[in-house]
Amino acid sequence: MTIERRTFLGSGVALLAASAASAQSPAAGAADAPFFPPKESFPLWPGSPPGAPRTPVRPNWTMNNAPPNRELWIRGVPMPEVHVYRPARPDGSSLLVLPGGGYEFLSVQNEGLDPAERFNADRTTVFVLTYRLPVEGWSNRSRVPLQDAQRAMRLIRSRARDFGIRADHLGVLGFSAGGHLAADLAVGHTARTYDPVDAADVQSELPAFVGLIYPVISLDTKLTEGSSSPNLLGPSPTAAEVAARSPALHVDSLTPPSFIVAAFDDGLVHIDNSLMWIDAVRHAKGASIEAHLFAKGGHGFGLHLPKDNPGSLWPDLFALWMRQHGG
Repeated sequence: MTIERRTFLGSGVALLAASAASAQSPAAGAADAPFFPPKESFPLWPGSPPGAPRTPVRPNWTMNNAPPNRELWIRGVPMPEVHVYRPARPDGSSLLVLPGGGYEFLSVQNEGLDPAERFNADRTTVFVLTYRLPVEGWSNRSRVPLQDAQRAMRLIRSRARDFGIRADHLGVLGFSAGGHLAADLAVGHTARTYDPVDAADVQSELPAFVGLIYPVISLDTKLTEGSSSPNLLGPSPTAAEVAARSPALHVDSLTPPSFIVAAFDDGLVHIDNSLMWIDAVRHAKGASIEAHLFAKGGHGFGLHLPKDNPGSLWPDLFALWMRQHGG
């Protein structure tokens, strides 16, 4: 199956400046590199993030895959950032987008920039998070991505007026390992992952709604062929550590409404991940879910399934659903 991926050309972004390119991005000089980062971005932490390694993390941005599937991947995240994509005519709706990459890299183009373009067209303000990767030497590695996701939610809400959004309607959309992080965010509302650093940390980190696209849900390696589990937990986690970070085991009445998309022929993240989440939500009093499970699509398709595949309609279905749940 060939999946077409497009270079992001949305308004309000600038080609990476030469100085940033030399400091951050080997990919910036590539002819097919996307416009990234946008003009408007902000760091999550005032100073070094929690648990910074002794050896500084060095940015490593690369273009990957052969045409027409070329896309930007980010490794090396010394400072996590929120990248802001404002629509021409915002209506107050908003999404925090979490790219996947197995907690080893960030598929920032296919699962970040392209969703930003799509949902900007629906007048939604989109925030793409480049979160830290646990394999890059951070202390307390299993909490590093969740620290960043929680902090991003709180900072965005603290600046809701500046962004022209409704703070209590901020939703999350996550792909693959980013789907795991989105689900973790949806059930981790009782977890204190870092000490408060400023006034923004009084804000809630709980999403109004959550979209999970071919998500990792269980960190049991029998259900996920990729590297998400060892990258997040280390090579030899205990059963308790696996259970603690398997979001389906922690769904409760406070879990926000969820929307899930997956394909039965996904050879990387078994469909049982999605079925586990569906079952957990079905049996949690007060929780709700909409699920779209397609026969074909594989893994990592983003927004680019062929038009003759019913799964290609999932962004439109999600756009309709999020409007029903506060988006």
